[in-house]
Amino acid sequence: MTTGPNTAARPNWRANLTSLLGLSLGIIAFDQLTKALITSSILLGQSVPVVPGLMHFTLVRNTGMAFGLLSSSDIPYKSFLVTLFSVVAMGAVTFYALRASSSEWLTRIGLTLILGGACGNIIDRVHLGYVVDFIDVFYRGAHWPAFNVADSSICIGVGLLLLDSFRRREPESATEVPVRAE
Repeated sequence: MTTGPNTAARPNWRANLTSLLGLSLGIIAFDQLTKALITSSILLGQSVPVVPGLMHFTLVRNTGMAFGLLSSSDIPYKSFLVTLFSVVAMGAVTFYALRASSSEWLTRIGLTLILGGACGNIIDRVHLGYVVDFIDVFYRGAHWPAFNVADSSICIGVGLLLLDSFRRREPESATEVPVRAE
């Protein structure tokens, strides 16, 4: 095994794969469990208040993309195209998550959350032809499209990636000399 100053910057494929699989499978299991509980408890379109005036559980079928994008469009082969797009995106996310170095832990977690959420929704799309959404958040006239645990995982993952990108700073060049104010 190689040791030295550059060791921390190299990806640890085995550790990355283990954490990727573990967290992703946990997200998928929790997503599928919540969807099964909701679909067995309430009828399609039924709304059950969780926090009155703010959040309900409302069972809906999303045939489009995240947050209902393209749901109302009638594109030929829409389900196939959305699934294909999701699978390609999952491949890219997996590739980058496995290549992340050990110092990029926030990136790895963000990508893993995205991957687990995408898998949870793809399972629905392949098995049912649509995604089960049920978390309905609103305030007065403002209404957010219904979503699920997988969508939440994807959003948190994207948020972590953004946070990580803001957190990173490029190292200063060795040739740069600070300017002194006189």
